[in-house]
Amino acid sequence: MRRVMKDKVAIVTGASSGIGAATARAMAREGIDLVLVARRGDLLEEVASDVRALGRRAHVVIDDVADGAHARRVLDEAMRAFGRFDIVFANAGYGMERTIHEMTDDEVRTMFEVNFFASLGLLRAAAVDLIRDRRGGHLLMCSSCVSKFSLPRHGLYAATKAAQESVCRAMRFELAHAGIEVASVHPVTTTTEFYQVSAKRSGVRQAAVPPHARPFFTQSPERVAKAIVSCLYSPRSEVWTSATVRFSAALFTLCPWILDAVLRREASRYSSTPSL
Repeated sequence: MRRVMKDKVAIVTGASSGIGAATARAMAREGIDLVLVARRGDLLEEVASDVRALGRRAHVVIDDVADGAHARRVLDEAMRAFGRFDIVFANAGYGMERTIHEMTDDEVRTMFEVNFFASLGLLRAAAVDLIRDRRGGHLLMCSSCVSKFSLPRHGLYAATKAAQESVCRAMRFELAHAGIEVASVHPVTTTTEFYQVSAKRSGVRQAAVPPHARPFFTQSPERVAKAIVSCLYSPRSEVWTSATVRFSAALFTLCPWILDAVLRREASRYSSTPSL
């Protein structure tokens, strides 16, 4: 039987642009009301306006996911605005182009705080609330295709995404008894501001483009949003948007020397530091 999405309530973090904004709009088209979370209020209001134009309700929460009280605050806002929530998409995150040994302790910890711990905290708190209220639900994290294979100068980002995938896999089975679905989302490069933000944080004029970000593997955020909505109707553990990259990830796992050869060539192209 096809699942019913109409009148459900979804929380989307990182909803001011890119995949988060596209997913919010796609959910609204399916009859879902939205709690939109991000730091940039002006952009959030634009997305909220689009959601309302589609005939659905939108509640804006201007918040920083790195704040330790973020999860409780967002869930309480959802309950105050709508009296419930059914779907949580933890999407906020960022990247940085830098070798791991060049990163400061603060940079390492902050990336894990934003990309991993904030997402984990939100899903954990949401799971507790859903179990208590016996509502069931659907929890998702925006991981990445690089959760399956790390890349030079993007290794820490890949590590945060691998951690997301691991906890989503475990939570999927830990929460099955409560009727709660859990999934990790694995997009390839999307046409968003990700690389501009990465370049700014890294202190470079233009971030280097890793192998999976070539034009052939670049997708629109709307394509990712469509795959996420499909998962809401037909739950699965992993949401992929490129069969080619998914096959490549499987091949790299089975034959790591192939990945080594690819990355050795790539590293020689844009490495700014000598090998240790």
